[in-house]
Amino acid sequence: MSFIWNFPLFTIVLSLFSGVLCTVLPRKAANRYTKIFEGVLIVLVFCVLVFTIRTGDSFTYVMGEFPAPWGNEIRAGCLEALTALVFLVIMLCSVFAGERYLDIDMDESKVNLYFALLNLMTAALMAMIWTNDLFTGYVFLEILTLTSCGVLIVREIGRTTLAAMRYMILNLLGSGLFLLGVVLLYDLTGHLLMVNMHEAIAQIAQDPAHLPVLSVSVGIATIGLAIKSGLFPFHHWMPDVYGMATPISASLLSSLVSKAYIFLLIKVYYRVVGMDVLPLLPVGKVLLVLGMCGIVFGSVAAIRANNLNRMVAYSSAAQIGYIYMGLGIGGTAGLTAALFHILAHAVTKSQLFLTTPRLAEVSGNSLKFHNLQGAAIRDRDAGLSFVVCAFSMIGVPMFAGFASKLLLGVAAYETGRPWKTILVLVILAASATLNAMYFIRTLIRIYTMPAQKTRRENVREHHRPGYNIPMGILTAANLFLGLFSWIAADLIEKGLMMFA
Repeated sequence: MSFIWNFPLFTIVLSLFSGVLCTVLPRKAANRYTKIFEGVLIVLVFCVLVFTIRTGDSFTYVMGEFPAPWGNEIRAGCLEALTALVFLVIMLCSVFAGERYLDIDMDESKVNLYFALLNLMTAALMAMIWTNDLFTGYVFLEILTLTSCGVLIVREIGRTTLAAMRYMILNLLGSGLFLLGVVLLYDLTGHLLMVNMHEAIAQIAQDPAHLPVLSVSVGIATIGLAIKSGLFPFHHWMPDVYGMATPISASLLSSLVSKAYIFLLIKVYYRVVGMDVLPLLPVGKVLLVLGMCGIVFGSVAAIRANNLNRMVAYSSAAQIGYIYMGLGIGGTAGLTAALFHILAHAVTKSQLFLTTPRLAEVSGNSLKFHNLQGAAIRDRDAGLSFVVCAFSMIGVPMFAGFASKLLLGVAAYETGRPWKTILVLVILAASATLNAMYFIRTLIRIYTMPAQKTRRENVREHHRPGYNIPMGILTAANLFLGLFSWIAADLIEKGLMMFA
């Protein structure tokens, strides 16, 4: 056994320890420690990624002395390592770029507790990526829910409190449904480890009489995670949650937390149910329809929004629809496209939510569109970041959004069903048109100076490495996914082969 096999467990255990440690550290020490710690985790995960690529196989780490089916396991392949690496880079960039708003949005005495929540959130994200045990996934899913509500409510204003309560209620409903699905699957299979459940389900599915029960079990778990990730029609909590959170929280909630729930759902489909059994269940068709509805209705709601953050939040509902549409297309190509869009959207959306507060800050601290006129000229760094994100969301070639849409179209074509190919292409074209309507409208506004000059804040202090370097990293990641998409897609496909 290589020593690198311990690294996935280190990312979970050390994050839990860091969460406790930050509660007793002073504010500045907790800030510096979290940045250094996230950097260490990036190095550990990068080593796992390189190791799995070189060996060409995944590995399983058994915790304790009890092997399957009684013990708990961590399983790592290049797909898990790639996802964890992107998540950690986004986490670190978000902390650097958004830390200056913590002093504005929360009491200074509680900043160390905020970083404690971020470290506990990191532990939950890593556990949901690495775990090979479905119940362990549920446990850390609940930890992720609690920490998400914690980082949302830190602003302590009435609207964020209300948004946090709604978010908590809906997430607890989703968690309960997912737990019910896990219980039903455990009752069917007698196992909680994913590999053992997969073997049992493969035998159960040979009898068509068992398929309705299996469909109900998987369907209930799917509904639970769909609520938590914001799939249509469960997306109406997004504008208040993302729009009212402090920038770091908005970035992480939109780009990482919702994607972790979907990643766990993909584990259920691919590693628990299996790609041979999943087409026998109706869940794929339902997800295809709901994903397409999410794309259209989320985009229409974004067009109607009169607030920049609400527009970006509703666009998240549309982007979640792309991921579920990829799951509904099915097959390895559909899953690859869905996973690629998870990465593309995570990189883009985090940058957007870290950019919008800077545009508001030079516009009288207002996110209303009529006040944002000329904002990109007053803060050119934020304006450039917004341009990159807008082009990616629209699907302009060279950017990550275009590559993910192309992969979705190719996946639909590879199904060999003309009706599915035509339907997906129509939705992609309609979505690109709708996205262009509200993003280009916003770009025109923020790059057009008002007829009457109004007094705005001096932005010289904004040109700092603490913002520009993280934004440069996220921009580079966006362009890499757009220009060299086949590298990421190939890693995802190799990871899926290790995933089974």
